[in-house]
Amino acid sequence: MPDELINDQNAGIERLLEIMRRLRDPDTGCPWDIEQDFASIAPYTIEEAYEVADAIERADWPELEGELGDLLLQSVYHTAMAEEKGLFSFQSVVRNISDKMVARHPHVFGDESRDKSADQQTADWEAIKAKERAGKAQGGALDGVAIGLPALLRAHKLQKRAARVGFDWPDASHVIDKIKEEAAELVEARDELSQAEVEEEFGDLMFVMANLGRHLGLEPEAALRAANAKFTRRFEGVEAKLRDLGKTPNDSDLAEMDALWDAVKADERASKNTTHEK
Repeated sequence: MPDELINDQNAGIERLLEIMRRLRDPDTGCPWDIEQDFASIAPYTIEEAYEVADAIERADWPELEGELGDLLLQSVYHTAMAEEKGLFSFQSVVRNISDKMVARHPHVFGDESRDKSADQQTADWEAIKAKERAGKAQGGALDGVAIGLPALLRAHKLQKRAARVGFDWPDASHVIDKIKEEAAELVEARDELSQAEVEEEFGDLMFVMANLGRHLGLEPEAALRAANAKFTRRFEGVEAKLRDLGKTPNDSDLAEMDALWDAVKADERASKNTTHEK
């Protein structure tokens, strides 16, 4: 029966669960898979989530299909290990998330009215989550913000939580003033303090920058991803122009590459103007 299930391409999630059970079998499974635990698999889980986001960013839908499968495998992996330890199972995970979604959408699955704005729905969602945290003895405003989140994303979430209880600047201008203050402190630390203190001041500046993003209605993580993509695109443009000259970055210098960088930016502006004209 197991081999029949494993070879049945139409068996859905049960096929994948059986494949994982076989991979983890202590007698006949894969040595690498058998050795893994929650901690060793966690980095792959994070990586796969980012690869999903990358495929979406590039609008590569065939790639997204594959990456979603890779991400699903991570859930299957963790639940298989949990089931081996008697902690929980894939089915209990599915049941819990299903119960949670029903409970958090009383306007869809209950008797509440759907006649409300998106902002009101968001407020209601947060109120329900606050009740859930209270039921878990998480009474603090910052309780439940996962420590393992990327630091920039966690900063954004921490600041949102604090703002809900009134701990926030009234507008973005105050945040900008704080950025100026933190930047000055970083310069002073660089010149006079230890490396550890410089790192602390640098972290403070990044934290306030994340707060500015929130006040401007931006997701800092998404903004930085876009900046990374822009830098990559433009530097690859510099490399392409160097290749046209029969050179590589190692054969060039900063002045030449800086000039080529400006040329790449000019090409982008010209391309955008041409697109707008069409």
